[in-house]
Amino acid sequence: MEKNIQDTADFTTRLLLENKAWSQEILENNPDFFKTLSKAQHPDYLWIGCSDSRVPAETIVNAKPGQIFVHRNIANQVINTDFNCLSVIQYAVAVLKVKHVVVCGHYGCGGIKAALQSQSSSLMITNKWLMHIKDVYRLHKEELAGLDEEAMLKRLVQLNVMEQVQRIAHTSIIQTAWKESQFPKLHGWVYGLENGLLEELVTLDHTTKLESIYRYDD
Repeated sequence: MEKNIQDTADFTTRLLLENKAWSQEILENNPDFFKTLSKAQHPDYLWIGCSDSRVPAETIVNAKPGQIFVHRNIANQVINTDFNCLSVIQYAVAVLKVKHVVVCGHYGCGGIKAALQSQSSSLMITNKWLMHIKDVYRLHKEELAGLDEEAMLKRLVQLNVMEQVQRIAHTSIIQTAWKESQFPKLHGWVYGLENGLLEELVTLDHTTKLESIYRYDD
């Protein structure tokens, strides 16, 4: 037990030291960087990604602090009753005026794989979250049934991303913004852990024709 505590302390100490070194390096190259950054943020992108530690938004697109507004959760989902995610979208679109919203999934997603398993009574809250992925599977079961396990998992990752983009488009937040400014564009991307590359699956904008039952007409 004492060794585990010491290992944890050593790790957190290292993180703090890494932070200090990073800050010093930034200041050496640009002494006013943090002073300028602290005044306001003007990101052009909202990134809705997976919580997976292997898919850090800013790192994989080589972005700098202040360029991307980020929300992450298990399997990069947009759920209509998740006020955390919806408030992020509303703030990004209505206040920050982002020009693009990116939903980024990734191959090898543990959330997608777990959603295809039987539910565990020890993970009651997680089960409820994964239920939305199970619904995506159910909607596309006929297509997925003809694939082997690896191909099915990859395809479900893609289908899940595309479903989340549709859900964003169905919100009053986006439809109001489209009427007022024709932005933001919505993008569905998937990231490959094996090669570090992004693939675009779908793009929606103010010209997209939504099904009437999802449209806000007022």
